[in-house]
Amino acid sequence: MPRPIARVLTLLELLQSGGTRTASELADRLDVDERTVRHYVGHLVDLDVPVESVRGRYGGYRLTRGFRMPPLMLSDDEALAVLLGLVAGQREGLTTTTTGTASETAAAKIRRVLPERLRLGLDAVLDSLAFTTRPGGAGGPEFAPETGVLLPVADAVNHHRPISIRYTNANGDRSERTLHPHGLVAHAGKWYVTAVDLTSGEDRTFRLDRIRDVRTLPGSFEPPAEPDPAQRVLTGLATAPYRHEVTLRVQATAEHIHTRLPPSVAIVEELPQTDGWSGVELRVDRLDWLPAVLASLDRPFVIERPDELRGLVEALADRLTHSARRDPPHV
Repeated sequence: MPRPIARVLTLLELLQSGGTRTASELADRLDVDERTVRHYVGHLVDLDVPVESVRGRYGGYRLTRGFRMPPLMLSDDEALAVLLGLVAGQREGLTTTTTGTASETAAAKIRRVLPERLRLGLDAVLDSLAFTTRPGGAGGPEFAPETGVLLPVADAVNHHRPISIRYTNANGDRSERTLHPHGLVAHAGKWYVTAVDLTSGEDRTFRLDRIRDVRTLPGSFEPPAEPDPAQRVLTGLATAPYRHEVTLRVQATAEHIHTRLPPSVAIVEELPQTDGWSGVELRVDRLDWLPAVLASLDRPFVIERPDELRGLVEALADRLTHSARRDPPHV
């Protein structure tokens, strides 16, 4: 590729990364003088690339919003997938010292070339999205919401607009509900919206993959103060109805207990004036896995309920004692 053409394409790449670039900065990056930079900008303008010249002390050159490069023709679903992938990669630490910056500039390029309508919709998703703890791989394509659901829900969260949804719960029961949505949360591979359910008058959490239709309604509402949607989702998961209700006391901090019993499983409250004890509540369908988890905490604990759990802990203790006293087999 002839050197001047390569530099013009490099100039376009620099401008696509976002922001206003000064002539001196571009000259340094392209290894030319400022006059040549102006010449290259003229080439881009001749090619119908909308480059703006910004005057003043902090002036320079930038691309007009909404410009779309012919090779970058993304559908709504594709653009959403790319941007969310970049955000998730940064959050999960799947970057190096160089690719961390690269993912930011890549996201800026994609946002810059998107049409105004889609860019605003994606901004609403990213601005309203909260995360809980690191996903543990429990999600998958079967839990992914439809773009036609995610975008209007995110817009309603951002602009405090009521919505009407058609929802199917875990039992397969279908209903139509009117919501005041105030939070959008990603947790363990699933998407949730926290909202006041006007149908029941309660603060509820809904999985987006179970929503089949969203309609934005007229008007607006005042969101609750300090909603903390991520914590609401975790609390809702931890207090969901299960077969067994377990209450414990553990002589450990909440931070230590959550290393084995995450917030989505157990609610932990540090008890004042008890020499470091914490109250633990959780709801589970099975008890057989709990004795080993309690042992792994390596802290004193007291079982308040159910009595069935006491027997399981005693049985585990007997097995461990028996194994510790056994002689190795003769080979």
